[in-house]
Amino acid sequence: MAPSLLPLGHETRASGRRPWPLIAGVLVAVALLGLLFLASVIARGDALAFDQTLILAMRVPGHPDVPIGPAKLPSIARDITALGSGTVLTLVVTLATILLLLRRLWRTAALTLAATIGGGIMVSLLKQLFERARPDLVEHLMRETSASFPSGHSANSAIVYLTVATLLFPMIRQARVRLFVIGATMTIVALIGVSRVYLGVHWPSDVLAGWIFGALWALGWWRVELALLARAARRGSALRALG
Repeated sequence: MAPSLLPLGHETRASGRRPWPLIAGVLVAVALLGLLFLASVIARGDALAFDQTLILAMRVPGHPDVPIGPAKLPSIARDITALGSGTVLTLVVTLATILLLLRRLWRTAALTLAATIGGGIMVSLLKQLFERARPDLVEHLMRETSASFPSGHSANSAIVYLTVATLLFPMIRQARVRLFVIGATMTIVALIGVSRVYLGVHWPSDVLAGWIFGALWALGWWRVELALLARAARRGSALRALG
């Protein structure tokens, strides 16, 4: 006797499911390959065409010392770039950690500190490894002395803001609020990166590499948090079964 077939409606619903883990894995792989490509180009000392095009696009044609836009825009850019400074990011991490400790989320607080401190150390090591010079095509609108690749402001802001946002998810129940938090943090990180190019202190590829590294780092620690939550849930289920 031939085996019974599944109803057509059930098969249709199953085939319509999107393989989100596979899609996420592919996107992460693409981002990682992009980061490795940028690193290899910088390590060889090669120039990227879009670096010069984009940084010059933010200057008045024929006047590399004059930024485009209204007179107040450089001051605004410096205010935005300060959101990715070490002082501000340290303050954000400190306040987030205190909030988590007050809510007795010990593990999440520890993960926040480990992710942000470890990420900052990695960015510093990468800067020392590549030792890329700052842009010399345009006038710098603020003083910077460290190496250029990857952008520390871009990478560290992505690490801190995205890590804090995702690790605070246990305190946020509404999906719309979570979406807003992620959208707001991504907007802040994007503006910080753009401000670095506008101020002339980073090549666009520095910023792009910083964004990719910071996002991958934050995503990795978010996965660690999910794994720990799943393990705690299994342990709880096992204890209840024994009881």
